[in-house]
Amino acid sequence: MKNRAKVRQKFKPHSLFGEKMLHLCDFIVKYNHIDMKTINFAETPSLLSRYLLEMRSSELQCDPMRFRRNLQRLGEMMAYEISKVMRYRKVDVQTPLAVAKCDDIDEQVVLGTIFRAGVPFHQGFLNYFDYAENSFVSAYRKYKDGDDFDVMIEYLASPSIEGKTLILCDPMLATGASMELSYRALLTKGTPARIHIASVIASRQAVEYLEKTMPEDATLWVGVIDDEINAHSYIVPGLGDAGDLAYGTKD
Repeated sequence: MKNRAKVRQKFKPHSLFGEKMLHLCDFIVKYNHIDMKTINFAETPSLLSRYLLEMRSSELQCDPMRFRRNLQRLGEMMAYEISKVMRYRKVDVQTPLAVAKCDDIDEQVVLGTIFRAGVPFHQGFLNYFDYAENSFVSAYRKYKDGDDFDVMIEYLASPSIEGKTLILCDPMLATGASMELSYRALLTKGTPARIHIASVIASRQAVEYLEKTMPEDATLWVGVIDDEINAHSYIVPGLGDAGDLAYGTKD
């Protein structure tokens, strides 16, 4: 937009040449703006859709063991999809018969998780990225008046993430605030080379918020995007409180 302002100062708006330059400047600004990339799995139905159905269903989600296992399954599926966009290197591997040329991931992966619903989701990723380092962040809502709340960060355990690939896992992205603050907290451990955000369900508002607050080269991987959040900042239709469904209600 600064470039556009300079063009306005240089060329009179009623000038035909000036107007053409303004349109050209708008095109350049738009072309150079890169939003966070979003991969919405709901756009291509798959087996993931079945597990998401079970997690949403009020009849099926009441089984905590099944709910946790489905969170793991979605984590495993997303880990596999993310692995497809990673950098690989050729490695010589000795078999009983000869040397085989194999592909191996050439990135240092750190799995970051927001407590507590993120734990089984994280385990799904760890089942596949079993060599990864791990980060844990405690983020929770501290209510003030009615439905007004602040997101608080009280605990962080993490290795250095400098120059590494950070995969941040949080099953539910209602407003996006917890994810942003957790990422800011992790930046005290370094600056990652690549960032992937993984979520089961996100609200449209959260996606738009993260597009504004997260690095432009980040990628969001999400099972489905719902259009609404209610007055309590819960995703609608969503699935309810993922933490309570996985581990029981809070006092």
